[in-house]
Amino acid sequence: MNFLFQSTRLALVGVLLMTLVASGCSSKEEAPASQATMYYNGDIITMEGDSPQYAEALVVRDGRIEFVGNASEGMEVAGKGHKMVNLEGKTLLPGFIDGHAHFANFSLQAIGAQLLPPPDAGAKDIPTLIQILKDWNTEENRALTGWVFGSGFDDSVLEEKRFPTRHDLDQVSTEDPIMIVHISGHFVSVNSKGLEKLGITADTPDPEGGIIRREADGKTPNGVLEELAAIPQMLKALLPVSEAAADRFFDAGQEMALSFGYTTAQEGRAMQNHELLAAKAEAGAIKLDVVSYIDYMLVDQYMGTPWNSRDYTNHYRIGGMKVTLDGSPQGRTAWRTQPYHLPPDGQGPDYAGYPVIPSDSTVQAILEKGFKNNWQTLIHANGDAAMDQLIRTLRPNIEKYGLGDRRNTLIHGQYVREDQLDAFKELDVIASLYPLHTFYWGDWHKQIIGDSLGNKISPTRTALNKGLNLTIHTDAPVALPNLMRVVWTAVNRTSRSGAIIGEEERLTPYEALQAITIWSAYGHFEDATKGSLAPGKLADLVILDANPLKVDPDAIKDIQVLETIKEGEPVYTKNTAAK
Repeated sequence: MNFLFQSTRLALVGVLLMTLVASGCSSKEEAPASQATMYYNGDIITMEGDSPQYAEALVVRDGRIEFVGNASEGMEVAGKGHKMVNLEGKTLLPGFIDGHAHFANFSLQAIGAQLLPPPDAGAKDIPTLIQILKDWNTEENRALTGWVFGSGFDDSVLEEKRFPTRHDLDQVSTEDPIMIVHISGHFVSVNSKGLEKLGITADTPDPEGGIIRREADGKTPNGVLEELAAIPQMLKALLPVSEAAADRFFDAGQEMALSFGYTTAQEGRAMQNHELLAAKAEAGAIKLDVVSYIDYMLVDQYMGTPWNSRDYTNHYRIGGMKVTLDGSPQGRTAWRTQPYHLPPDGQGPDYAGYPVIPSDSTVQAILEKGFKNNWQTLIHANGDAAMDQLIRTLRPNIEKYGLGDRRNTLIHGQYVREDQLDAFKELDVIASLYPLHTFYWGDWHKQIIGDSLGNKISPTRTALNKGLNLTIHTDAPVALPNLMRVVWTAVNRTSRSGAIIGEEERLTPYEALQAITIWSAYGHFEDATKGSLAPGKLADLVILDANPLKVDPDAIKDIQVLETIKEGEPVYTKNTAAK
């Protein structure tokens, strides 16, 4: 018996020692677990499933969600010494993921002269716009880029219903160059000094895919630049000129994103600003995840770098390629199959916008580069003619390379037709639509393309009914990166005048939240780690002062972000943001 007892005892000790060695633990005591945080006593919406699901408690440990469920079990999972966060009836959601935006340019809105019209700012007419620029024009502000600059002016809302010209901006200054960016991001207006600095004269030809607007003589530039006459100039002129200026730019833009609940932001058309984002990542300065899509003209320069990855390095990565096929619908440069009812200044009754890349063979070759390299590609197309071009050039590439799982995405699609939605379903294209237009430009669309078509902009319900994967977005800094206003517009589809723009295209509040959480996570290949509250996912969270699913639909736009949490760590708190 003694021999058997001793043999059994030694065997058990050996098994125990081998278990301890295999687990990496000391035979004397286990390593203490890291501290957990438990959120409770609020509306915790998991965003798991096709209908709202609530949990009593959520436990976070080491930057990830450990538990979602009832409070008593959550207490057990959290263990000894855990931190308790009483939500006090507030609402906890997964952190917000904008379906499409331009994060690197948030700073233009956060730091430049604020030229948005009401209700976001006060630029209701050109005299007010001029005064805002005069007030902003200080030596300290000019030192940021060497220019007087601002963003957000909107000719469709300005009382004069026109673009500010060099003559208007010369009233601000004739000594300092001035550049203001249209709310679409597809136009700029510059003063006479600005034209001189850019080297644009009466002899400068229009570039392919862009227009230099002229005076009545047909030669002298009037200061308004469109599309590829504007965008490259904007990117050159409005870069910070010093390290201190770059830091001020970046910090202001990032704080703006965090204040609206972003835990993942998209740079939806990265050019040389990729280098700034990469440098900020290397310096450990990025607090949220930023995924960039490189403009097709620069993919040879940047897509071969280690940043091109499905994994983040210090919160930054390149997600794929961006291609732009046309312009802005509210600016009337979107490429349509039918003429605009109201053509822009200098255009005749047959004007229907124009392509950025006229040649189908060129577009097909650009897209083929994405297919060949298995890059996800975002394609900007607003007019139905541009979307016809996209469909024509996608088909041969899919026939050659197959569909795969590329999650290619249509960006905006304002004037998409139903037959085109059917084609995008067949071609496995995600639709990132833009219902924010229903408020900002719904009344304008009905004037420039007609009432019946104007009511069909951003047809989110039709897209869902046809089975497309859907996201919605701000396109910030086109508008403020306010994702609660995006949800509000998708749910209400109410214009500035109070008109309903396509009632049948409304989303439910829950669907609109899905479109900025789990559906947007899918759009970035990140649905396994983000977009819903489930064990193992990143603890990317946002706390709101009210529940979008319980308030009156019109009150959704007034909901405030109280706290933004990235991987378990608070990165923005409303009552301390100004300190």
